Amino acid sequence: MPSHYQCMKRAALGAEAVVRAAQDGYTLLLFSIANAINATSYDKLNFNFIRDITPVAAITGVPSIMVVHPSFPAKTVPEFIAYAEANPGKVNMASEGIGSVGQLLGEIFKIMAGINIVHVPYRGIAPALTDLIGAQVQVSFSSMPASIPYVTARALRALAVTTAKRSEALPEVSTVGEFLPGYEASTWYGVGIPKKTPTEIVEKLNKEINVALADPKLKARFAEIGAEPMMMTPAEFENFVVDETERWAKVIRAANIKL
Repeated sequence: MPSHYQCMKRAALGAEAVVRAAQDGYTLLLFSIANAINATSYDKLNFNFIRDITPVAAITGVPSIMVVHPSFPAKTVPEFIAYAEANPGKVNMASEGIGSVGQLLGEIFKIMAGINIVHVPYRGIAPALTDLIGAQVQVSFSSMPASIPYVTARALRALAVTTAKRSEALPEVSTVGEFLPGYEASTWYGVGIPKKTPTEIVEKLNKEINVALADPKLKARFAEIGAEPMMMTPAEFENFVVDETERWAKVIRAANIKL
């Protein structure tokens, strides 16, 4: 399994390849929140993601779960915040690596809650969750597909999901925003294309992707892993990508994160 750093590098290399591809609609980029993060966390890229890629269609949004070891004394987000306040610098937060979604979700949480917890980066989510299950660290903001099997098996305790509304996959688990109003984030995926590709091609691709996302079988498969389809027009998705890039840039600069 590639490390987080390899995944981020591949995201940058893939985007650069599409930037330089023919503008004929036959070379598409499957991109994600990683590309929005890369725009700021890398000191120098050979392209400007916002300027050089046209967002075509969103695909899906995937929640993360704030998970702790079952032995951890906090059973709710307020209890977790109270424990961290009483034990500054003694709660360790595992993530899949420096500049990862897991770290950024934790950094936002730290800022909004006003607490001091220590980031412990791993070379991927698997070793991070292994140490969390082993109680070597205390908390992680892990993607739902990676962590939900351990939650259902009670190897980990879910304190909250990171999305604005509760997940159908874990309806009994609260959202972070129920306790920290305004907290909301998720991993997302979409399709892009080289800039200046004809508008009719962009619109045709958007239409066909959205038709596929409306398929009940695909929606059911997404629901199994806690994901939801994201159907947007090209203009809506472009605005979304710009907003996400700017949002994460602020967090990356505040936390002084560099890849």
